Amino acid sequence: MNAVSVRSYNERLVLSLLLQNEGLSRMEIGQRTGLSAQTVSVLVRSMEQEGLVSKGEAQKGRIGPPTIPLSLNPQGAFSVGISLGHHQTDVVLIDFVGTVRFHTTIENPHPDENTNHSDFLTTVQAAVDALPKSNRERIAGIGLALPEDHHELELVPNGTIERYESLREEIESAIGIEVYVQNDITAAAAGESMFGAAKPLTDYLFFYLGARLHNRLVLNHQIFNGQMRRSYDVGLLNLQNRLEGTDNPTAPIWNQVGSWPDLGHAEIEWRKECVDQLNQSLEALSQFVPVTTVVLSSQAPKGICKQVIGELMNLNPNVTALAGDLEISPKAIGAASLPFSSKFTVQ
Repeated sequence: MNAVSVRSYNERLVLSLLLQNEGLSRMEIGQRTGLSAQTVSVLVRSMEQEGLVSKGEAQKGRIGPPTIPLSLNPQGAFSVGISLGHHQTDVVLIDFVGTVRFHTTIENPHPDENTNHSDFLTTVQAAVDALPKSNRERIAGIGLALPEDHHELELVPNGTIERYESLREEIESAIGIEVYVQNDITAAAAGESMFGAAKPLTDYLFFYLGARLHNRLVLNHQIFNGQMRRSYDVGLLNLQNRLEGTDNPTAPIWNQVGSWPDLGHAEIEWRKECVDQLNQSLEALSQFVPVTTVVLSSQAPKGICKQVIGELMNLNPNVTALAGDLEISPKAIGAASLPFSSKFTVQ
């Protein structure tokens, strides 16, 4: 699989459709893609033989012969995703439908340590080894999500940025699998688009709530990076700074699962500023693009995202806001989606 990076356009078209929709019949695939019934049958048969597509149970009770729904085979392909934050690294292994098969978090190395950080490479290898040997040839690649925001890069230890520049080559040399690199916010948006809350959406404004608040515009499934990437100081780091000097703990705000304890007035004020910034960004965009759907993804618990978007919708009754579905390291899952996008979908 690693050797095959270019598939026919029609194959990619069908796989892209099945990534967005489960249980489509051959007829529905033909109607949505414009491909002839014969072409669809040939493509589906080929992808079944490759193990990329699987059949569901025949659906009876309709006029004519029973229809057989088709979906991606979860075992058809796998991918490793790596997200490097300013204080920790997340590594995941996902299958072809985005189910997390392996996840671990490691603390980032001290800047005085060797660049070939043994724990890092060992963890990436452990993600690969989480698959049975018979399935490892189905690993499509390794995705690497790196921060580009200069505010967040200032948070990493001295020497870490220089490590980023050599990580791709280090991983490919040590693990022997092709690596795909993307900035972490675009990767998170890609993950939500392929496997999360944004899967059925075509146009929306994507926000990521991490150390800072970031956004990306998505139109017709395409993620626009833009030349002027901005972030806002209303993220989790802002909340952490508000909590310092109080009796409230700061460690829980970086947890990806579970819920936060009651953080009192500091959290209420922080959430208000966060909602205000979301609202300002939405209003600024609406002058040029009529997007009324917002997706908020975060490394914070989903419950926090729901509170924030609930307050946003109170300010904007005509806006539909969704909390991201990727509760385990959205950036890492987004990174893992990169090999799938490169090898199996229409760009």
